[in-house]
Amino acid sequence: MTKIKKKVKKAVSRRFKVTKTGKVMHARQNSGHRKTHKSSKRQIRRGKEPKALHKTSAKRIKRLLNVE
Repeated sequence: MTKIKKKVKKAVSRRFKVTKTGKVMHARQNSGHRKTHKSSKRQIRRGKEPKALHKTSAKRIKRLLNVE
């Protein structure tokens, strides 16, 4: 008998990436538009770097991505 493969949620796979150590990274919010009234420290520089999810949320995301 063949094993049934679980499908990956495509929307989740586009939004989150799992690192080699197992952390779930995501892009920061509010960096899409209206940047003129935001200071560079507040928005522009901090918005570029990805952020790690909390452990409890990461566990749920990993289940949707079929990791581990």
